[in-house]
Amino acid sequence: MGKIEREIRPGEARSPAMTYQHLLERDGERPPGTLADESYRFLGDEDIPFARYTDRAFYDLEMERMWTRTWQWVCREEHIADVGDYYVYDIGKHSIVVVRTKEGIKGYPNSCLHRGTKLKPSHSEGWCEQLRCPFHGWTWTLEGELAQVPSRWDLPHVVDEAFRLPEVRIATWGGFVFMNMDPKAPDLLDYLDVLPDHAERSRLEDREVALHLQKELDCNWKVASEAFLEAYHVRETHPQLLIANGGEVGQYDVYGPHLNRVISPNGITSPDLPRSVTEQERAEAMLSGNSGPGEPVHVPEGMTARQVMADIYRKGLSAEDAAATTAGELLDTNGYLVFPASHFFLGLVLPIAYRIRPLDDRVDRALFEVIVLRKVKPGEAKAPPPEPVRLKVEDSYAEVPGMSPSFAQVMDQDTSIMAWQQEGFSASRKGEATLSNYQEVRIRHAHMTLDRYLAAQPGEPVDFSGL
Repeated sequence: MGKIEREIRPGEARSPAMTYQHLLERDGERPPGTLADESYRFLGDEDIPFARYTDRAFYDLEMERMWTRTWQWVCREEHIADVGDYYVYDIGKHSIVVVRTKEGIKGYPNSCLHRGTKLKPSHSEGWCEQLRCPFHGWTWTLEGELAQVPSRWDLPHVVDEAFRLPEVRIATWGGFVFMNMDPKAPDLLDYLDVLPDHAERSRLEDREVALHLQKELDCNWKVASEAFLEAYHVRETHPQLLIANGGEVGQYDVYGPHLNRVISPNGITSPDLPRSVTEQERAEAMLSGNSGPGEPVHVPEGMTARQVMADIYRKGLSAEDAAATTAGELLDTNGYLVFPASHFFLGLVLPIAYRIRPLDDRVDRALFEVIVLRKVKPGEAKAPPPEPVRLKVEDSYAEVPGMSPSFAQVMDQDTSIMAWQQEGFSASRKGEATLSNYQEVRIRHAHMTLDRYLAAQPGEPVDFSGL
């Protein structure tokens, strides 16, 4: 009898070349459970309306019902290392002052309880002994207690207990300080789902900031965030990467409502490259642009580029870590989205965090931030974080001191296309985006979570059932 072919259901198809799990088997190493884990679900194939990226009313609803109820990272703990250090986080019309106190970390709406003046400038950081309004001098302690009211004789109706600064929720994980304006939101560790377990070996809390950059973008915040949710665009946007990036061989996972992941393999050639490539070429491509360790590489006969490159990167690890670390952990891009727009790219060499948020409270402007983390030198304390480098829309990442040329090229390619996409929304007659079932599932997952927030009336719990 002839072989009966089973019909492939939506979402089951994978790259004909191989899957990421097949690549791990070919590596011949026992990967950690975090890489061996698969958590894909088919979430449908309906189109996504472009109005979600262009409509002011939709943006305002996001600001009212989603941004005010989600956990967002504000800064690193080393930004506010000493008592009195503060950091101002702005999101749309909202502004939050996060300050280190004797007891821990507090977060307050950045508004004086007298006549509303901002206590600290937006996007600022620094040190203060107290929180003092620059208009009339009303003053609060770092713990939020009313400390001074000029001409107090004229304000007998001001009661100290009633004029404490209101607070937002603050929590920390991995050395990052998070805030949430919703007192009823789930705890941060519950919100992060499996990420703390998956990030354990990256030891984010033990690292310091090597580089902090900010880039202004002419696009909706979701356009910017979604560019980093899939590797489907690599073949067209980053053709120089095809020699040593697997492209469609990547793996996509969705977890709870606030977390999803992509693993994009390096050290193999994309199936989209129309020529054969040697292992030597792959290894050299991984080192091009000064993005690797900076030493000559030779792939001996019988070895793969992944094996050789993994051995090179192991030289920067302790003997214990090197012996227990696989090629997948060292080489592959392992990126997580924490909804709405916090991205964590885990790694044992240089972990990276992205953050995207609306800029100037506009539907078509976004601020994209990158923080690169490095290991603290043995026996030394964490260095103070460097000042962020701010780039305008027209500026290149190559202008950032210390930026790898190859990384700058990739980032320029990524962000330059975003304005084109935003402009294309208005030019479109179709009016909707069509997503692939597997490679773009993280985009759909984020939109589904967003819809749950938008459907919840203020004060009502968000229903995440089935997500």
